[in-house]
Amino acid sequence: MNNYCTHVPFFVSFIIIQILSRCKLNNNCPYSFSTAASLQLLPDLHAVQGFAIFFTETHYFSFSFFCLHRLFFFIATGGIWKNKDMASMDETNIFDLPSDTHNSISVDSLSSQPVDDNRNEDERNSNQANEGANRKKRKKTSIVWNDFDEIQVAEGVKKAICKYCKNAFATGGRGASTSHLKRHSEGCLQRSVQMASQKKQCVIPFKPSNSSNPFISPGFRFSNEKMREVIATSIMVHEYPFSIVEDDAFIWSFQYANPEFQKVSRKTIRSDCIAIYEAERKALKELLKSVSKISLTTDMWKSSHQVIEYMVITGHFIDSGWKLQKRILSFVKVPAPRRGIDVANAIFKCLKAWGIEDKVFSVSVDNASYNDSCLRYLKDYISRSTKLVLDGALFHVRCCAHILNLLVQDGLSRIKDIIHNVRESVKYVNFNDSRLKSFGEVVEQKHLKERKLIIDCPTRWNSTYHMLAAALKFKIVFSEYQEREPHYTFAPSNEDWEKVEKVCKLLEVFNLATNLISGSEYPTANLYLSEVWKVKQVIDDATKDDDLFMIQMATQMKEKFDKYWGECNLLMAVANVLDPRVKFHGVEICFPMIYKSEEVAAEYVNKVRASLQQLYNDYVALSVEESSSSQCNMANISSATTQSESAIVTGFDQIMSLVRAKEAIPVSKSELDAYLEDSVYIPDGNMSSFCALEWWRNNSMKYKVLSKMAADVLAIPISTVASESTFSAGGRIIDEYRSRLNEESIETLICGGDWLRHKYNLKKKKVNESLKEISL
Repeated sequence: MNNYCTHVPFFVSFIIIQILSRCKLNNNCPYSFSTAASLQLLPDLHAVQGFAIFFTETHYFSFSFFCLHRLFFFIATGGIWKNKDMASMDETNIFDLPSDTHNSISVDSLSSQPVDDNRNEDERNSNQANEGANRKKRKKTSIVWNDFDEIQVAEGVKKAICKYCKNAFATGGRGASTSHLKRHSEGCLQRSVQMASQKKQCVIPFKPSNSSNPFISPGFRFSNEKMREVIATSIMVHEYPFSIVEDDAFIWSFQYANPEFQKVSRKTIRSDCIAIYEAERKALKELLKSVSKISLTTDMWKSSHQVIEYMVITGHFIDSGWKLQKRILSFVKVPAPRRGIDVANAIFKCLKAWGIEDKVFSVSVDNASYNDSCLRYLKDYISRSTKLVLDGALFHVRCCAHILNLLVQDGLSRIKDIIHNVRESVKYVNFNDSRLKSFGEVVEQKHLKERKLIIDCPTRWNSTYHMLAAALKFKIVFSEYQEREPHYTFAPSNEDWEKVEKVCKLLEVFNLATNLISGSEYPTANLYLSEVWKVKQVIDDATKDDDLFMIQMATQMKEKFDKYWGECNLLMAVANVLDPRVKFHGVEICFPMIYKSEEVAAEYVNKVRASLQQLYNDYVALSVEESSSSQCNMANISSATTQSESAIVTGFDQIMSLVRAKEAIPVSKSELDAYLEDSVYIPDGNMSSFCALEWWRNNSMKYKVLSKMAADVLAIPISTVASESTFSAGGRIIDEYRSRLNEESIETLICGGDWLRHKYNLKKKKVNESLKEISL
């Protein structure tokens, strides 16, 4: 009991000091003192860790008396000590202070500080403001505050605001529980969505709303597998080498676009190209199943960097949308000795692989000697499995462009010396800059507007024509240039220029005809007759020229013309009749001009009528066969469940079969007769924009059988330019750096590239490799 009484003064004084200190913090006490100042009331706290020292018997009385004394003095003076060390102390509990701070606080030092009894209220308010500014907030350590912002909503009231959903939560300040904040953070939906989006890959943001890139779709995300497909496609379409994927700059560009891009080797990208080729081949094979007839062009080519000779086979057909389509079907090696039968076997093997051996309508080839025997064998192979329309009269088609080339070469041989002088003149001017500059000065003096010369390719007659036509515009310049250049000895004479001018007028018709019939994106068979007629007309006019030179040249060209077109060409006649703009009028106008003799022309016109009727009858028979085949299929399905009562064929059944055969071809008027009796179609506007195939598509309901026949005939290519153009790609692919490519890789790049260009509607840049232009 005695000990307990001695404790009372100490505890009472200590509790009063703490209460007053807390009141000060809450601005409820008029006295200006702090918790740190209240430490001055304590005795030496050097051993604060052993708090029990306060309760020893030797200190009970003295310490209690001292605490009461300091309390009264503290209240009397307003609780202010001007101890600089005390002023800088944090308002924290004594047990939060470091040990060195405890050691620096002593009663003696505190009691020795002077006290200003005359301090006014303003000075006390100023010290309160300084004390608040010097407070040091402790940093929040809970990770939950990464998702919350603490704001003060009222005096002494704070709220925690979620950074994602903006909901407010109560917070008790320092030391208060954050469990409710953590629970909200874990269940906050907006936070979960945002955190999930940050973990996903970045969406490539380069797709515009109107992008035509077939590899980009809404929501597209980068994929290395898709990137490999894009690279393989570009290699096949643009004929890049496989090794481009190993070039450093190539890799850098893709890694810059997306750092996740993983480089691939040439072997990997080759495998990707082959995989794409196989997929596109399968798709094309499915497309060909829906095609009724297909026409082919084929040609042979030998690479200058290999000893292998290749054959290309190109298919031409009309799809279900009445569009003319062209696809390279094969680019394969033909083993020696490459006789006609060897080529025929290679072609038939390709047809079997595609499953179109019974759909071949015609084959267009050049005039090479082995092609005649090749097509005889091939025609025999195909006739064994299917019947050729018109008994195969349209099967063998000679390349019209090749025939025109033979005619022109015979004519140009008459002026080969003049052509040589013109060619050497152009080369002389283009030898160096000084000669070209000197020639340009003469052009300026003559006030000529032309500024271009052309160097030809001697093996391409059309490039020779362009060279002569361009040089003819500078004939006066060449004459004067010879006076300035003593070493220039190739200037043509005035007589030579007159011959060049006449030849160019003749070759202009040949050039226009070649360009027109060499197209592969529009039907050309219906244009065949009119262009041959125009060529025959200019040749006949040249034979009547006053110049013996022109007569001799035209006579030689006429002999070649009669060799290939002296007999009736059924293809160009039938196709012309199926052009609704002319019908039979074209044949009746052109044949007398081509064949001269009226009796021969009339005989050929009748032959065309009979052949056209027979061709139509063949298509009617095919149509009846297709319809009966479908009916038989239905009948087979029905008979599978119902057994026939009798297998005996009655007389009435035989009569009905004959009636059906007669009714298959109406006696009154066929579609062909109706078509020929109708008036010709006169298109509005530009005649060159008319497409016969589109007309037949629009009238396919009126002429159901005839429109199918017209589509197959109009799809026949009358030149092999489509196949020959493939060799330009072959020359670029099998260059001196890639001469060791195997057959599989070559066919993949050439065929696959052609298929992909059609799939994505891409066109190769047309580069005229036979011309070299010189700008003055």
